[in-house]
Amino acid sequence: MTTEIEIRRQPVDCAGQDAELLLRMFRKMLEAREFEEQLYYLFLTTAMPGTMHQAVGQEAVAVGVVSALNPDDTITSTHRGHAHCVAKDVPLDEMMAEMFAKREGSCRGMGGSMHLTDFSKGMLGAFAIVGSGIPIATGAALSARVRNSGQVAVSFFGDGAVNEGTFHEALNMAALWNLPAIYIIENNQYALSMTVAESSALPDLAARACAYNMPGVRVDGNDALAVYEATRAAVERARAGEGPTLIEALTYRIRGHARFEAAGYRPAEEVDAWKNADPIERLAAGMIAAGIASEDQLNQIRGEAERAIEEAIAYAETCSEVAAEDYLAYITAEE
Repeated sequence: MTTEIEIRRQPVDCAGQDAELLLRMFRKMLEAREFEEQLYYLFLTTAMPGTMHQAVGQEAVAVGVVSALNPDDTITSTHRGHAHCVAKDVPLDEMMAEMFAKREGSCRGMGGSMHLTDFSKGMLGAFAIVGSGIPIATGAALSARVRNSGQVAVSFFGDGAVNEGTFHEALNMAALWNLPAIYIIENNQYALSMTVAESSALPDLAARACAYNMPGVRVDGNDALAVYEATRAAVERARAGEGPTLIEALTYRIRGHARFEAAGYRPAEEVDAWKNADPIERLAAGMIAAGIASEDQLNQIRGEAERAIEEAIAYAETCSEVAAEDYLAYITAEE
């Protein structure tokens, strides 16, 4: 079994691929990156309440997976879930308003960064408790099967979650009942400050799939197209009634675990090596090499993504503040 992680820097192989798909993935990755970069400065200036966990450097996983789904397919996310929401088309304005704890936010200002949710987009929730989204996605997959809806349910979680009981229980159930579920391990090498080698006896996390009689796939998580293709194959299996798949996407979070954590436990040369494997730049280089887009065209998209986030911030700043009594509206259901 392969346990060594190769840091790949070469451009994504875009030859003969769907240009519209690649350009959309590029745009979504840029929006996710810019969203989080702006959050960093907003928190730094104390303009924004609470805390956050960034996924800078991991955008190809979220965007590659969601690009293989239908709009009515469902996902669950983690405390590091901004990119998943962006990929699932949760409105940027509402996401940003939620970050500012405003009434017009996606959760009416009640959730914040770690609980972003939009049922209308199939975003069943970001969950702060490690591994807690895994059984919820499994339940959504069971619902899809019972209703014969043809939907697929996806759960995103980190490498630290594979040692939670919910991981084992949910995957075992999904395999036993042949559910249309896809489990995505975003292996960014660290569960807070603990490496995978320190926490898992078998560092090849995709190999765990054999214990549940389902396919286990290890993919370059900084190659959006590779993630997309692996997910598309898993989606086809799920829709055909062939059951769940476990996908381990190898990636890296460039910033620390949360907010302004310095992450001094990581060697500087390691961080630099992964920065040079930036998933956005690898996709850009691949599209230019394949003649799909020029550098000027990609720079135009970069500018559009930046303006979209600037507009979301401007919108959020005009929204209404949450009041102390607002929570009362969500304790009981209306008749």
